[in-house]
Amino acid sequence: MAAPALLDSRLPIVAAPMAGGPTSTALATGAARAGAFPFLAAGYKTTAAMAAEIERMRELGLPFGVNLFVPGEQAWDAAALDAYAQRIRPEAVALGVDLGVPPARDDDEWDAKVAQLVAHPVPVVSLTFGLPPRRDIGALQAAGTRVLATVTTASEARAAAEAGVDGLIVQGTDAGGHSATHDPGRALEPVATERLVRDVLVAAELPVVAAGGVDGPRAVQGLLSAGAVAVAVGTLLLRTDEAGTSPTHRAALADPRFDETVITRAFTGRPARALRNAFIDRHGAEAPLAYPAVHHLTRELRRAASAAGDADRLHLWAGSGYRSARSGPVADVIRWLAGSA
Repeated sequence: MAAPALLDSRLPIVAAPMAGGPTSTALATGAARAGAFPFLAAGYKTTAAMAAEIERMRELGLPFGVNLFVPGEQAWDAAALDAYAQRIRPEAVALGVDLGVPPARDDDEWDAKVAQLVAHPVPVVSLTFGLPPRRDIGALQAAGTRVLATVTTASEARAAAEAGVDGLIVQGTDAGGHSATHDPGRALEPVATERLVRDVLVAAELPVVAAGGVDGPRAVQGLLSAGAVAVAVGTLLLRTDEAGTSPTHRAALADPRFDETVITRAFTGRPARALRNAFIDRHGAEAPLAYPAVHHLTRELRRAASAAGDADRLHLWAGSGYRSARSGPVADVIRWLAGSA
């Protein structure tokens, strides 16, 4: 396999950023040493924590990128959010915790993180959840960073190209965790990643990294044949030794009781693909479109569920290929996906 020039890695495999714990520096290091290109997940971290992880990667001299969450307008129905809080409060009580209190605004320290990355550039920055002001994209590029925007439709790809990014991460609906859609209120019609890659390549003349629905080497080859310069994997790395995935989440990925994935807003207020569990069944239909308010509301509940081994109250992010997630060193999974195992 030829290495994609866009990412400066030996193999056209990307270790996708998985915020909230799974993407550890150990996972990124192992993936990079195996020839893949890893992204650190800056989402939900402080600027200082992000900077510390970057410094650890720099010391190793390995290629890597950083993923940022682009803040949205954050306007939601307060009454609907309060009603949802009342509905799910018994779940928190059952775990012996209180629901969180969402802040009036949370932009994930966007300005501070961009300033840090401009002052101390990294090779690549990827953007999730939308497009920031062009001045921010330009500032990162002027510092020597390649900027990639995550898109879920051809129209989003055109907008990203017009904003001046260097490349695109094309996410199909089979991807695990949050959808990167720029409009979280739209209906997410199923679309195969391979088809979406072809549509995006027609819409925007930019190099593409494909993400979503990858369950093995054949899927990787199919996406490369469709025109992607690299393929991102996340769910397939969740059970690896180096991943920061919780024991409860790891076990659920291999538990035959969890036999399908669904897209839900139940845990964060934004559409995300997860293993279907009892919390989703009980509350998914009523969950408001209110990110990151619902994320803050349910955070302590989810932490308690994870600690208690309660997989039915935990956000079990997983893409459609979750049954192929393997345990063992991340390097083994990278070699398998690259066809050299």
